[in-house]
Amino acid sequence: MRGAGMISGMNDEPGRILHWNFFIGGHLSASVPVRLVERTDRGQLVWMETRTPMWRTKLPGGAHLRDIAPGDRPADGYPVVADRWPMGSALFYQPDDAAHSVLWLFGRRKKFRGWYVNLEHRVHRGDDIDIADHELDINVAPDRSWRWKDEESFAEKTGDPAYWSADEASAIREEGHAVARLAEAGTFPFDGTWCDFRPPRSWKTPPRPPVPRHPLL
Repeated sequence: MRGAGMISGMNDEPGRILHWNFFIGGHLSASVPVRLVERTDRGQLVWMETRTPMWRTKLPGGAHLRDIAPGDRPADGYPVVADRWPMGSALFYQPDDAAHSVLWLFGRRKKFRGWYVNLEHRVHRGDDIDIADHELDINVAPDRSWRWKDEESFAEKTGDPAYWSADEASAIREEGHAVARLAEAGTFPFDGTWCDFRPPRSWKTPPRPPVPRHPLL
C-alpha cells in the first residue's frame, strides 16, 4: 500500500487551487480546496486554511464515517453538504512515492503548534488529491517527541477487506516508524523549516469547489 504516483509535469504555479479529497473505507468524508505552495522533485507542499468552504459527507445522527462499518453504508455513498473546514490551518508535505503526509499545524495567529503525520494512500488525478486514510497517525510535538494516535481503531479495522490486511497493517505501521525516526533525528520535515510559514496576503480563501465527482474511491 505504497503512496502517491509521481506528479511532475503538472502546473507548478504557487497559489494554484487543488482539491484534497479524504476517503475513509472507500467512502468520501471531506473535499477541501487547498493551495499549492511548492512542488519539487521530492513532492509538494499545499496550504489548507481554516474555515475554507468545503464539502463534507452528511451522516445520520452526527456519526463519524470511520465509526460506520462499510457494509452498513449506502452502496453509492452518502450525500454531501456544504460546510467550512472546522480544524486549524495546516501546511501539508506530500512526498512522492510515500504512504504518508506530514502536516505543520498552526493555531491562532498562525502560531506553530506541532506536526501531524497522516498515514495514507495518496493518488493525484489532475487537480484532485485523493487520500485513502490509514487511520493510524502520529502526533509530533514542537520538541519532536511523538506518540501514536488511533491505535485501537486501526487494530479493529485490520483484516476488514474495505481497509487493510494484517500484512498491509504491518507495512503501514513501519511507514509510521520510519517517519518517527526522522522526527527523532530532527531531519526534514522536522528540522524547523516552514514552522514560520505565512501564506501570501494575495491568497484569498478559496471558493467552494464543484460538488465532488466521486463519493467512492
